[in-house]
Amino acid sequence: MQVQIAYQFDSEQDAYRFLNSLRHWPVAEVDARFYRGADSVKVSYEYAAGGFDATSSELDDLAARHNGREIN
Repeated sequence: MQVQIAYQFDSEQDAYRFLNSLRHWPVAEVDARFYRGADSVKVSYEYAAGGFDATSSELDDLAARHNGREIN
């Protein structure tokens, strides 16, 4: 199942730092792009079947470290 999560950041610089962190992120393979402007990012990944997948929680934590929060 494909999962998509969007994050809003306080600034374009924070969003770019989040994107850059995901380029070398060891938790899961994700596709991340700017979304609706330069201060928000949309992340897509494939949900790991067969158990609990902590990717969403890890993404939320990473976004929070870059002044970001999940949006709809």
